[in-house]
Amino acid sequence: MTAAPTRADSPVKLPAVVAGRSTLDLVLRARELGIVLALAALVAVTAISNPRFLSGQSVRDILLGTAILAVLAVGQAVVVITRNIDLSVGSVLGLSAFTVGTLLRDHPGLPVPLALLIGAAVGGACGAVNGVLVRYGNVPALVVTLGTLYVVRGITYFWAGGQQINADELPAGFLDFGNATFAGVPYLVLIAVLVLVITGLVLRNYRVGRELYAMGSSPQAARLAGISVGRRTIGAFAVSGALAGLAGVLFAARFGTIDAAAGTGYELNVVAAVVVGGVAVFGGSGSVWGASLGALLLTTISSSLAVLEINQFWQQAIVGGLILLAIGADRLVAARVAASLKRRHSQEGRAHVG
Repeated sequence: MTAAPTRADSPVKLPAVVAGRSTLDLVLRARELGIVLALAALVAVTAISNPRFLSGQSVRDILLGTAILAVLAVGQAVVVITRNIDLSVGSVLGLSAFTVGTLLRDHPGLPVPLALLIGAAVGGACGAVNGVLVRYGNVPALVVTLGTLYVVRGITYFWAGGQQINADELPAGFLDFGNATFAGVPYLVLIAVLVLVITGLVLRNYRVGRELYAMGSSPQAARLAGISVGRRTIGAFAVSGALAGLAGVLFAARFGTIDAAAGTGYELNVVAAVVVGGVAVFGGSGSVWGASLGALLLTTISSSLAVLEINQFWQQAIVGGLILLAIGADRLVAARVAASLKRRHSQEGRAHVG
């Protein structure tokens, strides 16, 4: 597992920036390795205390929970890499889940692939609105998406009118999709892996991905390099929204019962997964692979505490501590890389004078 490039290439090649990239790449790989080791230790300790933790059903529940959170985390990572944030993903998930649930209830013959596309389209539209408001409203993404979080949730509550969609109102084929497996792996997990692989490859190997990293590293420099920062910003939010909409359909398929509160609180877990996974909140570095590992770690922590019969309050405390630790590590790494680049630049300047 390798981390995505942490800085995009620019038309002008700067040796010092390349050195900084290699340093950050190394640190991010170490961060992802640390998450894997923490996961292994957590699973080992919990399994020793309660062997049921490694039962087939327990592992399946963890994977299904991770699948939904990981899809959200991949979209959030794309936005955070550009030095923005999307707090509306939980509300978008809820709106998408209720929209698709209503359609399936009224049109039982609706194919599952079409339901997935409709959910992604609903989310993509919400994400595009976020992007337009951030781009043309000149308002910080934190403020915009905090507002749309409540707006979208309010729309869902108004539409639902206090009712909920129960599992017995949904087509059997859709509910089977939420529990079906291929070669022993749940379809929901396969969809999450597909989303992760495609997004990871695009960010790593294609120009659009490098431009998103460049925007996060320095929006001003990205504009000077000819990157359409506004268009890429809207695109990043649209991707986050579309994946939140897709996650809404997965949520509906897994749980069957849908109401206006679906997805409440997910946005905080998503941000935590992304930050813990090594995506810098200041933009320009990190990978969707790390964000997905963060989602797996948080889901495993939740399941582990439940198995060990530990108060769920400690889950919130642990997640909060992990976020603070991750942000502190990001600032420390950024300071060291900046100092390294400054020394290198100073040495090159003296060599040039000499």
